[in-house]
Amino acid sequence: MRDSYAIDAIQAAHVCTQAGSHFQSSSHCPYPAPGVGDFYFTPLFSIGGFHFTKPMLLALAAAAVVVLFFWSGFRDPQVKPRRWWGAQNLSELGVLFVRDQILRPQLGRRGDSFLPFLTSLFFFIWLMNLGEIIPVILFPATSKIGIPLVLTLMVWITYLAIGIRSQGPIGYFKNMAVPSGAPWWILPLLGPLELLSNIFVRPFTLCIRLFANMLAGHLLLLVFYIATWYLFTLSIGLLFSVTSFVVTLLVTLLEVLITALQAFIFTTLTAFYFADSMSSAH
Repeated sequence: MRDSYAIDAIQAAHVCTQAGSHFQSSSHCPYPAPGVGDFYFTPLFSIGGFHFTKPMLLALAAAAVVVLFFWSGFRDPQVKPRRWWGAQNLSELGVLFVRDQILRPQLGRRGDSFLPFLTSLFFFIWLMNLGEIIPVILFPATSKIGIPLVLTLMVWITYLAIGIRSQGPIGYFKNMAVPSGAPWWILPLLGPLELLSNIFVRPFTLCIRLFANMLAGHLLLLVFYIATWYLFTLSIGLLFSVTSFVVTLLVTLLEVLITALQAFIFTTLTAFYFADSMSSAH
């Protein structure tokens, strides 16, 4: 299996390194710039027209880790856990974080029934994002648009179902299209725009925000990973290589923050949309 185009690029750069300075070499060793090839993988296996790839494996692995982590934490809960670093304490901290920082600010206590869903969603996305900086993996599954798209569709179907159940189908779409307090004469223009925004723009931006940020972060890391190898020579190129390596470390630290931030934003917006669908006043 070819884990990533980046591995081939680094190997090519390493071969050029053995030949001497890349930017002074007469053999003309071009810089192997990252591109869309980084996001295509040789299938692990295929069944008919179905191809099982590395991003799918990473998504399944992230789901399994989330399930096993919270199962081990709550399978036999104790009133007073024995160890502060045990599975129960860590699981409770994770649930309390989602409840107090994401769910309650948006939904209040009425939304506590959504806590398992939002907790699972947050940690599932976060683990997939973290694959970007985990050695050997070095790929965020959420940078493949299919995965954010499926998550968005799941959230949006739930969003619509909550609104229809809470307000009825007619009342829900009426409140969605007619903002409270809007003058009647502007409704022919404002109504279609509101429907377009609430039904199409919201899910589009929810999906693209996660996908684009993780794709951009992965490409940025690849640029400096490959440049570190490509510029490595026993001459002035060594200075450039070291500089690129330092930037790689700084970008990696930034991506640690971004992986959690994107999971937080996606889950917070999900909670906000659920709260909006439960409210009769738009």
